[in-house]
Amino acid sequence: MRVTDPVIQSLLDNDLYKFTMMQTILHQNPEAQAEYAFKCRNKPEIPLSGLRAEIEAQLDHLCSLRFSEDELAYLGGLRFIKSDFIDFLRLFQLQRRFIEVSVPEDKPEELAIRVKGPMLHCMLFEIYVLAIVNEVYFRQFPSEPSWAEGEVRLAAKLDRLKAFASGPERRNPFVFFDFGTRRRYSRVWHEEVVATLAREAASLMRGTSNVLLAKRYGLTPIGTMAHEYLQAFQAFGSRLRDFQRNALEHWVHEYRGDLGIALTDVVGTDAFLRDFDLYFCKLFDGLRHDSGDPFVWGEKALAHYHKLRIDPASKMFVFSDGLDMEGAFALYHHFADRVRTGFGIGTSLSNDCGKEPLQIVMKLVRCNYQPVAKVSDSPGKGMCEDANFLNYLRDVFEIEQQ
Repeated sequence: MRVTDPVIQSLLDNDLYKFTMMQTILHQNPEAQAEYAFKCRNKPEIPLSGLRAEIEAQLDHLCSLRFSEDELAYLGGLRFIKSDFIDFLRLFQLQRRFIEVSVPEDKPEELAIRVKGPMLHCMLFEIYVLAIVNEVYFRQFPSEPSWAEGEVRLAAKLDRLKAFASGPERRNPFVFFDFGTRRRYSRVWHEEVVATLAREAASLMRGTSNVLLAKRYGLTPIGTMAHEYLQAFQAFGSRLRDFQRNALEHWVHEYRGDLGIALTDVVGTDAFLRDFDLYFCKLFDGLRHDSGDPFVWGEKALAHYHKLRIDPASKMFVFSDGLDMEGAFALYHHFADRVRTGFGIGTSLSNDCGKEPLQIVMKLVRCNYQPVAKVSDSPGKGMCEDANFLNYLRDVFEIEQQ
């Protein structure tokens, strides 16, 4: 089946943290093997299984793409990207044999997608797969009403942003970023949103996680690490109890002060903060929230810094869990005079067009042939395919059942 309108037209159409994690794997664990699994957390309006043929064709096209010299020059111009990684990407091509799409026999309306192979050659699939599934799904509905509704809602967001920006000054400015690649309505709509915000709200929008759009619109590419990076260290040879410290130590070794925002919820914030001692507090610029009550999380993080006699005003909190503008404004009002804040807003920017978005993820489930887990601070956001390993992990980190 030939694709007439490819969803992914450039390998740079991906989130920055996929490249930063990939570089770390190339340098420190190039032999790692990995397995990723797709999951849809809500019930789609039409069965995803009916989209299998088109998704397969889109993946065929995806695996024909290569990085252009212009794209590599842009990536290589980021000061934390190393020249040997660019040399690797010059030869890189996604391999179709590492990804399989099927329909489960016991769940005929669902879609199973698994990626399995060398981690270095598999980890880029995640964002592309999610963007493909989303766009193929939304192409099943009339586009004109959705686009028109999206324009109305985007205009309302701009009006609200301008009104908010005219309010009283706080100790730290309000800034937000586009984090919308993985669950966008479409590639074209995502670009329209980013281009509009970059033009109309430039003082507030400080960047995008999408590297292609950052390049195209002169924005700062935003991103550090995702759950898969820390999860992988559950299988990288250290004691399980030490995996978070090991992951953070390797990150510091790789980036030497760049990309200093640490993700806190792979095994829950409480367990993370027990490992995030004075050493790491001084080495990292701040923390990212991605599950659980963000106000409770922020207060815990502030208390942790105070306990270690570190001024939180020198740090940054990045909030990225299902945010919309009003949620970001509320968090800003709560924390802005005590710590620098940034807000990664995804689906409510890139897929607010009237149709219910798909709640889809693609997570690392095995590494080096061993199970790995994400526990999270929110019920339903965790993921692990081995109950025995999950129970052991909970016991090691003293995590209560949710």
